[in-house]
Amino acid sequence: MILLVIHTAITWALVGLIWTVQGALYPLFQNVGDREFVAYHGRHMAMITWVVGPLMLLEAGSAGLLFYFGERSLIFGVSVGALGLVWASTALSQIPLHQKLTHGYHRATIDRLIRTNWWRTLAWTVRGLCLVALLIQKFC
Repeated sequence: MILLVIHTAITWALVGLIWTVQGALYPLFQNVGDREFVAYHGRHMAMITWVVGPLMLLEAGSAGLLFYFGERSLIFGVSVGALGLVWASTALSQIPLHQKLTHGYHRATIDRLIRTNWWRTLAWTVRGLCLVALLIQKFC
């Protein structure tokens, strides 16, 4: 049970982080001037990676441990499916778009980054809600 609580806490840390990224950090990319953008974006990537990277690895690892220890509920399965969507979106959309932005400000790429990041935002939110429902189910 404690592993489920830890897993849920990690997920909710990422839910808060992704809503901050979606609602504030990515939209601010549109306000950085051409000359400052490469440095700003590079600094953003260096700093955010140290926050999101370990949390994502802990989230995936703790999900794997929960599965290993026998968690097979449908609601957990839905949350793991959402986790797969998060990782797929990160690998197939967000990382390539960020790589394009390392070369400079490009409004259309920033707009696409914001638009496609909604998939991660919604998937992490669904995960968080599923895990809260699972905790309620286990404790009640």
